[in-house]
Amino acid sequence: MMTADQPKLIVEADAEALARAAAERVMARIAANPGQIAICLTGGSSPKKLYELLGSEAWRGRIPWDRVHWFIGDERFVPASDPLNNMAVARATFLDRNAPAEHIHPIPTASENPDCSAEAYARELQVFYGADRLDPARPLFDLVLMGAGPDGHTASLFPGYPELEETRRWVVGVPKANVSPFVPRVSLTLPTLASCREMLFQIAGQDKRPILTRLCNGENLPAVRAHSNGETVWLVDKAALPEDIREPR
Repeated sequence: MMTADQPKLIVEADAEALARAAAERVMARIAANPGQIAICLTGGSSPKKLYELLGSEAWRGRIPWDRVHWFIGDERFVPASDPLNNMAVARATFLDRNAPAEHIHPIPTASENPDCSAEAYARELQVFYGADRLDPARPLFDLVLMGAGPDGHTASLFPGYPELEETRRWVVGVPKANVSPFVPRVSLTLPTLASCREMLFQIAGQDKRPILTRLCNGENLPAVRAHSNGETVWLVDKAALPEDIREPR
């Protein structure tokens, strides 16, 4: 079961309330930094409602677009125009209509292979950061958004895969995915993802209850091993909450 040293668990009524809570946490991190801001997005289905909110008339005016840079934690090795491309979804949903083009940092997928893409994105991150080594006292990201797959993977770091153990490289190529779609991936590594002021997991829907049960029980899965050097939050809705886990007061 969850213990005091595990991530902070916040339960919302439903997926809509969860998206609003996530949006408020995004805004709080933006407000806390008066300078250049870096947010690392996630793919999959979990952030869709959040991205729709951020692009809505009620929310987009609250974002200082000229100060925020948008990165992504992993990418499917498909063309940027492919519907499976994670950043393409984020761009179509809210980024392209609001963010300066030079502030959008997709993982390149026109390279020869995922390893080449990983090297190119690592260089881009290092140029943005201003160093080729991460300093725990100076996070790369203000906020990293994360999700959890049905097998416990997060980003494109899959259970039992060697990329999960990488400690030196910032970004790695993943030759084969453990879940659908079975295409090669490019993923930030656990140390790179950890270099943030806040890591925010979004886990919603009854279909996520089995994996959330395993995560809450502390099974050694990637989504359990992923954590921020600052604050780690699991934002879940009631449908995903295991029956034997009490809601935090």
